[in-house]
Formats: sequence, C-alpha cells, structure tokens
Amino acid sequence: MSANLLLPGKLDLDALLRALVLDGRLDEEHSQQARGKVRPGKAHPLQRLASLELPDKAHSGKKLTLPALTQWLAGHLDMPYEHIDPLKVDVARITGIMSYEFARRYHLLPLNVTDDTVVIATSEPLLTGWEDAIEQVSRRRISKVVASPEDIDRFALEFYSLSRSVSGATGRKNTQGLGNFEQLIELGKLKTPEANDEHIVNIVDWLFQYAFEQRASDIHMEPRREFSHIRFRIDGVLHDVYQLPIQVGQAVLSRIKILGRMNVAEKRKPQDGRVKTKSPDGQEIELRLSTLPTAFGEKMVMRIFDPDVLLKNFVDLGLQDEDLANWQSMIQHPNGIILVTGPTGSGKTTTLYSTLKSLATSEVNVCTIEDPIEMVEPAFNQMQVQSNIDLHFADGVRALMRQDPDIIMIGEIRDLETAQMAVQAALTGHLVLSTVHTNDAPTAITRLLDLGVPSYLIKATVLGAMAQRLVRTLCPHCKEKVPASDDLWQQLVQPWNARRPQHFYRAVGCLECRNTGYRGRTGLYESFRMSEDLAGLVTDQCDPQKFRTLAIKQGMLSLRLSGARKVAAGQTTPEEVFRVTPEVRF
Repeated sequence: MSANLLLPGKLDLDALLRALVLDGRLDEEHSQQARGKVRPGKAHPLQRLASLELPDKAHSGKKLTLPALTQWLAGHLDMPYEHIDPLKVDVARITGIMSYEFARRYHLLPLNVTDDTVVIATSEPLLTGWEDAIEQVSRRRISKVVASPEDIDRFALEFYSLSRSVSGATGRKNTQGLGNFEQLIELGKLKTPEANDEHIVNIVDWLFQYAFEQRASDIHMEPRREFSHIRFRIDGVLHDVYQLPIQVGQAVLSRIKILGRMNVAEKRKPQDGRVKTKSPDGQEIELRLSTLPTAFGEKMVMRIFDPDVLLKNFVDLGLQDEDLANWQSMIQHPNGIILVTGPTGSGKTTTLYSTLKSLATSEVNVCTIEDPIEMVEPAFNQMQVQSNIDLHFADGVRALMRQDPDIIMIGEIRDLETAQMAVQAALTGHLVLSTVHTNDAPTAITRLLDLGVPSYLIKATVLGAMAQRLVRTLCPHCKEKVPASDDLWQQLVQPWNARRPQHFYRAVGCLECRNTGYRGRTGLYESFRMSEDLAGLVTDQCDPQKFRTLAIKQGMLSLRLSGARKVAAGQTTPEEVFRVTPEVRF
C-alpha cells in the first residue's frame, strides 16, 4: 500500500491519481489525461474523478465509478467501506450526535449509535480534529468507515432536514437533531401541530419521496402509545423506517387525509381516499389511502401504484408455458366468467388490469365495478362501490348491464347476489373477470357453490380459474450458485417427476438490492380451463380434492411447481417458494 501518498488533511486530486497508478487501478497515460481534464471546483475529488469515467485497469471493461473509487480508497487506507442504507439508519438517534453544520464541515454522517460506540461515515478519512469533540460530547467511542461523498451529502441533508421539521413541528428548538426521543416525548408538554404547518408539509413530502426511492409498494403509519410508527413494504416484506412523536404523527396523518379529500374530523370510522403526486423523476404516481381506528388512534396504509404496471405484458408478470396458454385462451372467449384467486397482495389486480388493458381496443366497451378503484385508466369505464348510498357490487353490475358492455370486471365476488349478477352477465353474452379469495384455483368453484350458485349455472358460465402468488426475485448482480439439494427439489415438484437442475441460487446482498439479495417480484401461477370432465364433477356435493386431482391429470401445474421452474431458472430460491405457496395435497 502507498498510504504515504495521501497525507493528513483533505484529499488531494494529484495524490489520489498517483495512488491509483501505484495500486494498479489506473495507467500513467490516463492519469496524465485526467490531470488535464479535471477542472477546479467545489466537488469532492472522488466525484470529479468519477465524472471522467476512467477505465479501471484492474477490471477490464469497467470504469472507475464513484462506488469503485470509494471502495478503493477504503482499501487503500485499510479502513472499512460502508454503503449507506437509509432504511437501517435511526435518524432520530444519529442526528443528535452532531449538528448538521459540524457534519457538513468535516464531511461526516453518523450511521449507528449504541451504548458505547458511534459509527461515523466519512468521505474525508484523513481529515482529523473532530474525533475528540464527538467522543467527549457523545461519551462514546468512535468507529470510522469510508462512504461515498455523494451519499453522505445527500443523506445528511435529508436526515437533518427531517429532524428539523419534526423538532419544529413539536415546538422544540433542537439544533442537533431530535436528541433523546424519551426526553422529547413528554405528552402534554408538546404542542399538537397543525396539518398545514410548514414542517408537517415537509415531513409528508419527504415520506412520499423516500417511499418512491426505496421502491415501496405500501406505506404504513401505525400509532403507538407514544410514537407513530412508519414502515415500508418493499418486495413484499415490511421494513421499519421512522418513529414520529405521536402529535407529529397525528398531524402528518391529518395532512395526508386533507390531500386525499377525506373527512379529517372523522376518526372513528374507516375511510378511503386517493392522492396523486410525483416521483423524484417527475413521473405521476397515485396512492390509495385507507384509515382504520385502533386503540391508540388512526392507522393509515397508503398503497403506491406503479404507473408502469399497465405497460407489462403477461410474460413480464411471470406467466409462462401452460398457464400463459390457458389464460390467453380464456380471455379470447366472447362470454363467460374467468376467476382469479389468491390472498390480498398476491397481484390479482395487476393481472386483471394488464389483461383489460390488452383487451381494451376501440372496438369494445370495457367496464369495471371496484371497491375501491385501484388505478384510474382512461381506456376503461370505471365505477366505485359506494356502500353509504347502497351502491354495492351487485347493483353496479346491474347498472353496467344497461351500458352495452362487452367486458365487465367485478372487483370481487363476495356474496350470492354479486355471483348471480356475474352469472347473468355471462349468460347474456358478456366476458366477466373477477376475483375470489381462495387458496388455489380449483377451490374457486367450491367457493361459488358455497355462496349458493347452482352447479348447472357454474358449468354453463365458468371458463376457468387461475391462482397466483408473488415471490421475490433474486438480485442478478449478487446471486450465487449453490449445489442443488435433492430433498428441497423433491418438496418443490412432488408428485411430478421433474429433472433437478445442477445448481440453485442463493440471496447474497449488494448495493443494487440494498443488501437484501432480492430485487423485485414475479408471479407464480396455477390455472385450469373448464373441460367436460371437470364440469361433470361440479355438483352440489362437489369434492374439491377430486376436482383438483382431475385438474392436475389434465395438465394443471401447482403453484409450487411454477415456483420450482423459477428456481431452476435462477430467478428465486426454494425458501421463497415455500414461504408463499401452500403444500400440494392429493
């Protein structure tokens, strides 16, 4: 190592170039070219070097990007490198370690605080003179790590701005962040801020933008005795994000209710609303709001709808081979009922919307009745259930029947009246798509029988059903091959005989996937089309197990087998498939 080239103090561009050459990361020719190209400026030397996109001599075909340069610097100085994951940072604690002005002056950002240690990220690892002050004030030992100057600048501004907004909203002056939350939350001493308070507006804006950046599908605001707990659902898993003082949380919730045109004064009954906003890149995004009264106040869940969902084709959703053929065959029928089943959050709505989008040509009239309308789409005629004025699913379908529809989508069949209207619509020449809540595809038929639909009407109208689940997909940048376990493979594919792949892949974690090992989700499916033999089993005493066995004999593949194919293709792990799919029974 050539640490002597990097002298104490702020990093010097020339010294960095000499060290890169000596460590074999840059050749002399490109080093000389860089000296001529780099212009003086306030940007960090590593950022200025990264902007030149110099070739990495040690890794053919790759560039010296900012993350690569930062990792090199950490290794060169024999210091730990840290990629800042904002979801793992306790903003309330770290902003109490030092002021924003101090952090900016020395290019620092605290990342983790324990009883005896504080981990501090720095982009100027050779800059000294601050350690003693922080150790004395915090009464903790300092552990330094090297992090990207871009990340430090960005997250320092974000974290301290949020801290100031929360402090301002509570009426407390706190120049060093939130300090000790236990001291801050003294109920009765803190004022309750107004929903339109400048600080509350800033917190709400931060909450939305942060959720979009983290690829969250849902934002949960959950009241506790002294805190309002914020969590994000990312790739189907909830992550803790922040704890707001309870008064601030209430004001934030009121602000969001105002944006969603909900009744701010009503806190005893559940409410629904919608908000339209924009992502950091300017893309319009819609959120569906839902409140629920709990023991400590109103809980709110905000579902974030990806505007790109309607642009996805069936293969992008995860449909393959037999299931894709079944689905495309069913939706080409001019009339009949097609059912999609699965638990909440399994992607049923996405499948239905993508299907309707593909069918909604200028020659057909597509109408929907939903509770609530998930995404507003100009190609559909969408109606929302209004229980307060007795407009239910059945009433909506009855009204839609007089609107000359070709295709009708019913949000959910949950009672006999709605099921009867769906059957009537199918019998009179309409294609009806809907959802029911069952664990697999065959029990969708049993569900209709349980609701009271006569078996002869089910035989005459139902075209088929499809069950689905969402499984997390492995990050392509860091997944690792592992020997395939024969025992796990047999659990996935039984009772079929499927050839075991040579390798499985496991989740590792990297910068691209925020160290989770997974990035995004894909669908697992099982589907069947109603055949004459299957219709013969649909009686008032229909045995769901016999129906399922015959459907499998006729080609239906289980959810687990669908998952096994994704495991063999290296898209996910056996553990993920077991997590979301039911056991195959015969």
